[in-house]
Amino acid sequence: MAAVSSLTADVVVPARDAGDAIGAVLAGIPTRACRTVVVVDYGSKDDTAAIAEDAGAVVLHAPRGGYGAACRRGIDHLASLPQPPDAVVFVAADGRDDPADIPKLLAPLAAGDAELAIGVRPGSRGVPAAVALRLIGAIYRQRFDDLGRFCAIRLPAAVALSPSDRGDGFPAELLVKALRFGLRIEQVPVRPGDPRRLAGGERLRRGAAEAGRALFHIVRNATVR
Repeated sequence: MAAVSSLTADVVVPARDAGDAIGAVLAGIPTRACRTVVVVDYGSKDDTAAIAEDAGAVVLHAPRGGYGAACRRGIDHLASLPQPPDAVVFVAADGRDDPADIPKLLAPLAAGDAELAIGVRPGSRGVPAAVALRLIGAIYRQRFDDLGRFCAIRLPAAVALSPSDRGDGFPAELLVKALRFGLRIEQVPVRPGDPRRLAGGERLRRGAAEAGRALFHIVRNATVR
């Protein structure tokens, strides 16, 4: 992991109503691997933003739109800085990702082996996601084991790909656009986090919504190759 020190990376945490989890998420982000943490609050009705501010994060707001709008807000903010980072890491606010794995995601970028690294968690795929991943394999002849919600990407690549999905389809759109434009992508095994705040039904609903949007982006981008 020594190579990671040569890479300037900032973390973007899209967050909505994550007040009971975001404190632990932010505390777990390794400061040696990351320069700044940006929390983008997209419509929270709880104290998510206040907790993030108390933890020392830069807090932005994306009042219109969902997860994807928050990710885009974070990218635009980082790109506008006088000294933008080399890379951006997207981390969930609800505890589903283990922030201790951030250096593992950054390592392929720092080594020059990839522009995009996606975290693959064991047992993270439901049936809708599996269908989307099989379709990616059929179209692009590359097998992926996760849609890449927990990921690290070179900031210039994120800006150039310019994903437009304002909801849960953002990670899949980023992945299929990266494939379409020939970016080097590496899959990195990561540990599952502890999303205790998500009930089983809510987790399934979000997974199905993400996979449904993934199918849309896979088909749409395949038709313009």
